[in-house]
Amino acid sequence: MFPLKDNIPTRRFPVLTVGLIVVNVLMFFFFQEASLSLSGASVDQQRVLEYGAIPFEISHPGSECEVSGGNVVCEGMSRFNEPAPTQPPAWLTLLTSMFMHGGLLHLLGNMLFLWIFGNNIEDSMGRFRFIAFYLAGGVVALLAQTLLEPDSTAPTIGASGAVAAVLGGYALLYPRARVKTLVIIIFFITLIELPALLVLGLWFLIQVLYGTAELAQPVGGAGGIAYFAHIGGFIFGLLLIKLIANRPHRDYEIDRRIPVY
Repeated sequence: MFPLKDNIPTRRFPVLTVGLIVVNVLMFFFFQEASLSLSGASVDQQRVLEYGAIPFEISHPGSECEVSGGNVVCEGMSRFNEPAPTQPPAWLTLLTSMFMHGGLLHLLGNMLFLWIFGNNIEDSMGRFRFIAFYLAGGVVALLAQTLLEPDSTAPTIGASGAVAAVLGGYALLYPRARVKTLVIIIFFITLIELPALLVLGLWFLIQVLYGTAELAQPVGGAGGIAYFAHIGGFIFGLLLIKLIANRPHRDYEIDRRIPVY
């Protein structure tokens, strides 16, 4: 399922949501020096190592990591032989990592979700509150990933954790909103409107299932999708949105909303 559009109009132009999308795109093409080709987009891997959030560095303050023999090794590990070159502090990577992406599809997917659901969350609160909510959600998501995989040396990048906080907030504020969704089942493709709670609930369930499977068969430092960052961000959004949102829509599509049982 791919959400394309929701049915809740915004009361003002979502300046910060658009601004976040622009910053993510600029970071991808200029800071990460992404280059496009027929095989996709490739990014500067050294920048990913330096400015991505590495759980080992976060859980072992003062330790720094580098690439050795094709693998990421960190100070304090048995395979590490000499001090690593100075890297940006771990606290800084908690912020920079959420504006970096591993590829073009990664970027486009996150920005699509941010645009569809972020504009209404921004509209539900003051702009300062929104940017604080977004950034805090991203940091909590990274800390959740670190808590579950503290010794991982795979750099974690992407706006997914912060966007997950937005999704969690949206699911609680607007569960009956309708989301136009592209559904693909093998060769069957259709557009259908579904309740936001169903779309976002299924998304969260998938993260939990894959995250649990990853715990059962860990991939170590090889990298992959940060499912626990998604889970942590989503739960953060669920728990905090009612405390932060001071102007949500109370009357969104009252006559036409789909009941939630």
